Amino acid sequence: MAAPSAPRPPRPRKEPQPLVIPRSAAEEQRLRLERLMRNPEKTVPIPEKLNEWAPRPPPEFVRDVMGSSAGAGSGEFHVYRHLRRREYQRQDFMDAMAEKQRLDEEFQKKLERNKMIAEEQTAKRRRKRQKLKEKKLQAKKNKLEQKKQEKEPDQPQERVSSEDDEEDDSKEEEEKEDDAEEPSFVMGRG
Repeated sequence: MAAPSAPRPPRPRKEPQPLVIPRSAAEEQRLRLERLMRNPEKTVPIPEKLNEWAPRPPPEFVRDVMGSSAGAGSGEFHVYRHLRRREYQRQDFMDAMAEKQRLDEEFQKKLERNKMIAEEQTAKRRRKRQKLKEKKLQAKKNKLEQKKQEKEPDQPQERVSSEDDEEDDSKEEEEKEDDAEEPSFVMGRG
């Protein structure tokens, strides 16, 4: 028999944590974070993304071809059943992948359509703003011309208008630079 060993010292007991049932997703997340932060030195396992299941490809050469003729043994039925199940699984997988690809293509087309609609609306609004600005500038220009004509009726008209055109061109270039706008996306249409 083995010699009696010295009794081990008792382990320090941890205080039992009260059982808390989370009532919402936020509370559950808070509890998980608290549990992680109790021991910051402990490594946290981060699960890797699981690869999608794919069936085995069909064999390129089938060695034991079974026919439906008489004389097949009773064990052949189970082999046939497994082959049939595997083939059905493969066909279902291919159908599911085709459906997923079709849905992805539809989604991409919908995004493109929404993007085009948003760009058209943005361009339309930009044209409208530009028209208003041009109207305001034209009204301002006409007002200035009227004031100058009232003040100096002797001065030739061509000289005044050429100076105003130069001022207006510089102002328009500055406003075009400020007017850059990203198109807004419209979701849920189409």
